[in-house]
Amino acid sequence: MKLLRHWQQLQNLPPSVVTIGNFDGVHRGHQAILQRMLVTSRHQNLVSVVMLFEPQPQEFFQGKNAPSRLMHWREKVEVFRELGIDYVLIARFNDDFRALTAQNFVDKVIMPLNCQHLVIGDDFHFGCDRSGDVNFLRHAGLSSGFTVESTSTIAFGDERVSSTRIRSAIKQGDFALAEHLLDRPFSISGHIKHGDKIGRTLDFPTANISLKRQVSPLAGIYTVKVWGLDDKPLFGAANVGTRPAVNGKENRIEVHLLDFQGDIYGRLIRVQFCHKLRDETNFPSLDALKVAIANDVQQARDYFAALSE
Repeated sequence: MKLLRHWQQLQNLPPSVVTIGNFDGVHRGHQAILQRMLVTSRHQNLVSVVMLFEPQPQEFFQGKNAPSRLMHWREKVEVFRELGIDYVLIARFNDDFRALTAQNFVDKVIMPLNCQHLVIGDDFHFGCDRSGDVNFLRHAGLSSGFTVESTSTIAFGDERVSSTRIRSAIKQGDFALAEHLLDRPFSISGHIKHGDKIGRTLDFPTANISLKRQVSPLAGIYTVKVWGLDDKPLFGAANVGTRPAVNGKENRIEVHLLDFQGDIYGRLIRVQFCHKLRDETNFPSLDALKVAIANDVQQARDYFAALSE
């Protein structure tokens, strides 16, 4: 798979089948679109191209009031790689991009991709006034030389599978529902970095990773499985948030690994969220915080012990 970050990289792109969107979570509905694209890619001997927006449009327009993000773009790219996508183009969403009319979008975005076939969701809209939709694209394709296929909504339990629904499930601590909608457990990946070492002074050292999200889908204390440090997952308790008890400001994940020691700075890990224990709390003292962490860790031990019975 090749990652494209600049429009100049599109020169000499082979004839392609394209899909466009945020793909936040790359959930079952997104996967249906991607699988249709891959089928066409094989049958028509076209390369497969996914185009993403960064930042996601709602993040550009709403800032910190935007919906929380399920995946960093690098996490999306890894899923696309596993699925066998040939190219991923990350389009910078800025003032110039948002000013494009629907026809400009076709001329300046779709056509440079050497698009022969476009696969999109049935709710796809684009253009500065959102006038572009499936019918607009089909009409534009007749004169521009590409065909258009729209995919139907994927539902579960009489409700549409969507990033919004997954965010709601995660917020409510329903990780079983989130896993079903995503078709995999919800997790966040990142490289372990140096923190402020407060956990060590409390006898609970942590592995810290940045959220790299404008708005986090999580906040609180969770039981987690950590992948990437051993040939099997390690168990732990994780704090996700700004750590008000120690006057923290950066949104991060801090994981205390159960029964594990080692120098793991710089390692890439994937933190899988299993169960919410409680919300973040601003404790009156470090001693009170230490007692709460000890209780969290014991609850995590009990949780994983119960799973093994």
